[in-house]
Amino acid sequence: MSEDTHPSSTHPPLPPTTEDDRVSWLRLLRSRRVGPSTFYRLLTEHGSAQAALVALPDVAAAAGVADYSPCPEGVVLAELKAARAANARMICLGDPDYPLLLQQISDAPPVLWAVGHPAVLTRPEPMLALVGARNASSLGLRMARALAADLGARGHVIASGLARGIDTAAHLASLETGTVAIMAGGVDVPYPAENARLADDITRSGLRLSEQPMGLIPQARHFPRRNRIISGIAQAIIVVEAAAKSGSLITARSALDQGREVLAVPGHPFDARAAGCNMLIRDGATLVRKADDVIDALPAVQPPDKPLQHQGETRPAPPPPDRRSLQDIAALHSRILSRLGPSPLAEDQLIRDLGAPAGQVTPALTDLELDGRIRRQPGGLLSLV
Repeated sequence: MSEDTHPSSTHPPLPPTTEDDRVSWLRLLRSRRVGPSTFYRLLTEHGSAQAALVALPDVAAAAGVADYSPCPEGVVLAELKAARAANARMICLGDPDYPLLLQQISDAPPVLWAVGHPAVLTRPEPMLALVGARNASSLGLRMARALAADLGARGHVIASGLARGIDTAAHLASLETGTVAIMAGGVDVPYPAENARLADDITRSGLRLSEQPMGLIPQARHFPRRNRIISGIAQAIIVVEAAAKSGSLITARSALDQGREVLAVPGHPFDARAAGCNMLIRDGATLVRKADDVIDALPAVQPPDKPLQHQGETRPAPPPPDRRSLQDIAALHSRILSRLGPSPLAEDQLIRDLGAPAGQVTPALTDLELDGRIRRQPGGLLSLV
């Protein structure tokens, strides 16, 4: 099961306030097949992370997963020890330092690890993301540096992904004014290794940020998850150079799904590195020639008045849901699986197609996730595994 979306809730998040609560949050989040969607749903159903951990083996058993055990406490204690060694701070959804705009996205990370100065996350000027090709051209690098430096001088924090090329140029140009590096692996694992010194420099006036466990070496599957944080944390995303099929375009698509402004720097039609940017502009992205173009586009995207309220720990704990017969549950599981295929389908569309109450479908989806039979994808999409 992947770490994916969860629905909004009428209950505000209550972040952990004690060390025991923090351990329980991490244990639940690090448990096998538990991503943000299942994490929030278990919190809402059982009232606290501690109670959810107790119930998790029974929830898994009901989904057909035998001999399920939550993440051992020792694993989380080791992660907390590694975080202290790296001077990493745990920021939970609902904490004052948790990025407001990131809290609005449907698959907001319950926990972020931060190294550096979290104050850059709460500046009054909107944060801007700047991404692009790893094999960037000289002109592309010059453009990234100029945009990042000019926008940073105007008070904007620049977010990017610490990758080679455009990301590196954007971070370097905004070191003094404030930059945030969103990392695909552990916050203590600079990637690529050649940017280790840059990663250290960023923490002096900016921030490194990751949702992944400490010490995790990033793999290909982690980068799309990282990209939705880059776009989610910013009010607008600027693509400087991007091929027609690239991670930067994945970030741009995430930005569109999240309601962010997408801007792109045009390039020569014969340059493959500009193909993605030209496609974005063709499809309605704002054309960027200089920092003023970005500033002029920002009024179209205003920060929300208040945080979107996610499912989280509530007091008092809600009563347990009504239990349907095993036959009814199996029948609903069968109907859900028959409606899904390899192509992603939106959860709300699935519920409409089934004609069943959301209160019945949602727990059934959690069962199937724990059973490893369906997969959640960014944007609230579902597919068969």
